[in-house]
Amino acid sequence: MKRFFLYIIIALFTFAQLNAQNEEPQPQKKIKKGWNMGILPSVAYDADLGFQYGVLTNIYNYGDGSKYPEYLHSLYLEAAYTTKRYGIFRVFYDSKYLIPNHRISLDASYIPDAMCDFYGYNGYQSVYNNNWHNSKKYTAAQGYESRAFYKFRRDLIRVSGDLQGTIKNNWKWDLGLGFLNYSISPVNLDILNKGKDSTDLLPNIDELYDKYVKWNIFDTNEIKGGSHPFLRLGIVYDSRNKQTNASKGIYANAFFTYTAAFGNQKDFNNIKFNAVFQQYIPLYKDKLSVAYRVGTQLLVAGKSPFYLDNYLNTIFMQRVLYEAIGGANSTRGVLRSRVLADGFAYANFELRWKAFQFDIAKQHFYIGFNPFVDIGMVVQPNKIVEDDVKANIEQNDPGFNMAKLDQYINFDPKTIYQPHIAVGTGLKIAMNENFVLSVDWALPLNTQDGASKANLYIKMGYLF
Repeated sequence: MKRFFLYIIIALFTFAQLNAQNEEPQPQKKIKKGWNMGILPSVAYDADLGFQYGVLTNIYNYGDGSKYPEYLHSLYLEAAYTTKRYGIFRVFYDSKYLIPNHRISLDASYIPDAMCDFYGYNGYQSVYNNNWHNSKKYTAAQGYESRAFYKFRRDLIRVSGDLQGTIKNNWKWDLGLGFLNYSISPVNLDILNKGKDSTDLLPNIDELYDKYVKWNIFDTNEIKGGSHPFLRLGIVYDSRNKQTNASKGIYANAFFTYTAAFGNQKDFNNIKFNAVFQQYIPLYKDKLSVAYRVGTQLLVAGKSPFYLDNYLNTIFMQRVLYEAIGGANSTRGVLRSRVLADGFAYANFELRWKAFQFDIAKQHFYIGFNPFVDIGMVVQPNKIVEDDVKANIEQNDPGFNMAKLDQYINFDPKTIYQPHIAVGTGLKIAMNENFVLSVDWALPLNTQDGASKANLYIKMGYLF
């Protein structure tokens, strides 16, 4: 990502024992009781998105502590916004005890994104040109177009809920219901240019999204977004010794998601299949372990609009948004949403080490490190027919130089299935096992997946 970021993160862990119960000494096993809260304020600046301000908190109820580190109830709240309309507004609730013998998780989120990433279809089939949007390193004479060239505007409203019940032992069933509303348009240059010096204005040019519209690679009924209720049904196997940073056990799920569409979008009714397998292997007590996951998302029926192609259907929404392949929540180091396809597969491998453990004011902390390797690839590509694209360009974009088409799309099918790989390392600061500040640095191995320097991600919780 070639935007100028200044992160000022103030890690403030506060606590609240709201149940007025005295904790008994636990010489062999440290536990928490009652209510506990962690707060993390953050401030950031982005040259295009402006000044960001916000706060997030996770409130846990551990009851009498007999199930610690498992919580009885978890309530996550996050609100962050920038002066140029990028934000996260989220409420997430999770409990295995609100309904006896069932787990319920509820999510309500509004995610406006004035500069959402778009690099074209099918990973390496879409050629990435760093000089086209890197204003810090390249001039117009060197090919610079606009920092917004690989962007479009996307606003997402999501409401979802999942209910799990026990089949037998570690086997569970899952039923999910939800609603997604996408509002899509080209980047709003008027908002992003407001207050900027004339030398720093984003130019009014066709961005890649605009070209896909002109070249009829997108259908006309998907270019503005749409509303999509969905229904999910699947099974879960969970033998982990704990949910956050498990040191042993297996978590796996497989489920189908039916996503509905209506009116002029009725062609986008579809069914997708997801499967994931995660294993946690202890190497030394609870301090050192290996964790890995492999997963896939496949389109099995119907048609998916482009803005849903990288939305990773997920049973448990630990983070605000899961997108694949590329970015903080799937393949770290690779450009966000670098892979846009009907079907994809991914894998993550981590070595997790709790290096330091200590207590502050009866709160249990640890500092951990996790070097990792992330991999993603296209399994089901979106269809791009060379002759059709050229015919549409001749008809709808006559000013385009056809000799430069190979700078946008590589029609060699061999490029589609090449894996996207990144390596990196992470820092974790955890309070009471469940409230985890995650800082990851990751570097893609192919310059077609991003810059030749590591990308920084600051999130909550482990990736999986």
